[in-house]
Amino acid sequence: MSTKMIYLIAFVVVLSLVGDVQAADVNWSDAGPDHLWSTPANWATNTLPTSADNPRISMLPGPTIANEGAVANQLRVGLGNQIGALVVDGGTLTTTDWINVGGPADSDGTLNMNGGTITVGTIFKVAANGLATLNMNGGNIAVQGAFSIAFEAMGTGHVNLDGGTITANNFTMRPALGSSVGTMDVGAGTLIVNGDKLSLVQGYIDNGWITAYDGNRTLQLDYDVTNQGKTTLSATHMLNPNPADRGNVGPGEVELSWTLPDPCVPGQPVLVDVYFTDDLQLLEWFTDPAAIQIVSKQNVTSVVVQTRPKTRYYWAVDTYIGDPNDPVFGPIFSFYADNLPPDVDAGANVVTWLAEGIVRTGNLDATVTEDDTYTVQWTVVSEPSPGAAVIQTATAEDTSITLTAVGRYVLQLEAFDGEYTGSDTITIDVYNDSCEAAQSLPDYEPSPGDLNGDCIVDDLDLAILQEDWLKDTSLIERWLQL
Repeated sequence: MSTKMIYLIAFVVVLSLVGDVQAADVNWSDAGPDHLWSTPANWATNTLPTSADNPRISMLPGPTIANEGAVANQLRVGLGNQIGALVVDGGTLTTTDWINVGGPADSDGTLNMNGGTITVGTIFKVAANGLATLNMNGGNIAVQGAFSIAFEAMGTGHVNLDGGTITANNFTMRPALGSSVGTMDVGAGTLIVNGDKLSLVQGYIDNGWITAYDGNRTLQLDYDVTNQGKTTLSATHMLNPNPADRGNVGPGEVELSWTLPDPCVPGQPVLVDVYFTDDLQLLEWFTDPAAIQIVSKQNVTSVVVQTRPKTRYYWAVDTYIGDPNDPVFGPIFSFYADNLPPDVDAGANVVTWLAEGIVRTGNLDATVTEDDTYTVQWTVVSEPSPGAAVIQTATAEDTSITLTAVGRYVLQLEAFDGEYTGSDTITIDVYNDSCEAAQSLPDYEPSPGDLNGDCIVDDLDLAILQEDWLKDTSLIERWLQL
């Protein structure tokens, strides 16, 4: 057999092997003892999907991801004329390519995101041509490409951003128009998109596609304010609840407060009913309201409650703005009572210079706020060269630092209370001399007399002025040909 023929056969064999490892569809069967993604028996192949596989979820109940990692290439939730659902209750889900909830026409998909992290390699579609709902209650969704609602002309997609954070490189709603329907209602969650997308998102708001708390509050939209270089969308309810919805507070005595709406009749007091519980079902089903009511038809804006550590609490404020027998039902707010991490302030950023071009020693003046005992640790995150920064006592809140090179230093202070860690960073920019340091400031304005730019108006500047005294640089010809 010729050498060329051997090479050809080997090449064909290699191609066949490559074909064997191409992405394969893996169907959810729910045949195992539980409903967990991490149980191999719940998949039709009796093996867990790999990052090269395409999981397909088209039945109820669907998988739950909790406290373990899950991977996929392309993930579909709801396909054909089937209903599919996915619950993420913790852990991570990472896809190499896309996630499509409610893909083909007649499909119906739901993703309930309660906690954990989803990382999407390309695009996250909440409805292509099908019906899809994303209930975002907590956790984080990070999309390397676009987060899109109602991606194709027949899609109907709804996002309830009640908690957590969605970050994406781009964001679209109904890009194909047609008969598509796309909505997003923002509660305690946040949408963050790279770049300046103010006009894009504002257009969706103006169209009525994006609302806040079912229309009961104005959305907050900014670029390069909340997050540098990013567009941020969030909302707070018109009642302005405190603690903030989905926020964290220290356990023990907690004050609930709110803002009263305007009454239908000016000057008429607005009465409220307030309900408080650690059992969400009691508030949602409302079977025994008296058992969880802590305020009854009073004109008040706050009430104090007692909380236990490691407990999530739910509360609601119903208002009477007109008929005293017809309350306006408020949404359900929640907060988590827990030990809070230490509040760390590493200090203001610093601009300085090397003394005699050699060294600079300065003080690190930090502040840590914490009710219990805590320990601290300074670390050098970055420096111009190895060993250029030497912290005198890295375990002291206030200490000194010696810098021996020009450049930027980033330091981090961490405080640990035995359970949680709080941290903050400080940036120190070091220049060769005080003039360079001054010129680096954004509000620096040179003196008109500083002709040589050394930050001093002196004899050197006068010499330059004298050398050029009465020098005429104006044009002297009446007509110039260029």
